[in-house]
Amino acid sequence: MKKRILSTVLVAWFSAVACGTSGSAAQAQGTNVNPDAKLMADFRAKVDAYNKLRNDLAAGGPKLKETVDPTAIGEAEKVLAAKIRAARSTAKRGDIFTPATEALFRRLLRPQVTGTADAAENKTTIKEDAPKPQEVPFKVNGEYPKEAPLSTVPPDVLKALPALPENLQYRFVGRHLILYCTRGNLIVDYMLNAVPS
Repeated sequence: MKKRILSTVLVAWFSAVACGTSGSAAQAQGTNVNPDAKLMADFRAKVDAYNKLRNDLAAGGPKLKETVDPTAIGEAEKVLAAKIRAARSTAKRGDIFTPATEALFRRLLRPQVTGTADAAENKTTIKEDAPKPQEVPFKVNGEYPKEAPLSTVPPDVLKALPALPENLQYRFVGRHLILYCTRGNLIVDYMLNAVPS
């Protein structure tokens, strides 16, 4: 009888110790979350929310026939852009590119334009292809001017940044980075001085 009681007490004690240890480990893991991973997840959640909004607004309109007519494409683009602007009427700079996200993006971009073997070429590509800042209005929900070129973003620069859903792109305007919506031809958000001078 004493042996049975003793073994029951020991089992209960070992169980309590094991649970306490695993609880402490879980608590320790919870406090050691990688801040960059949290920022990336936050950025991705905001981008996905915009993408869902845009897709919902596009689906709510009349079905468009497939066309190559630039006038019809331009009109559909303007209708969608107007819906997006109305739905995001309170959107402002920094809603997606928060100050913390901007700091992270600058850290991610720096090696691609200053530290790697291809850095000089990347920086030259960005500089040569990007429109000048005075050619593009820096305004959230602003239309991207049709006459302004769309910059080339070097592949290794793209790899350094979080992936974007279809119809959203990173584009440079001078040294600045914009989040560009191809379907609505508008600027979703932007960050200044993304690339060091």
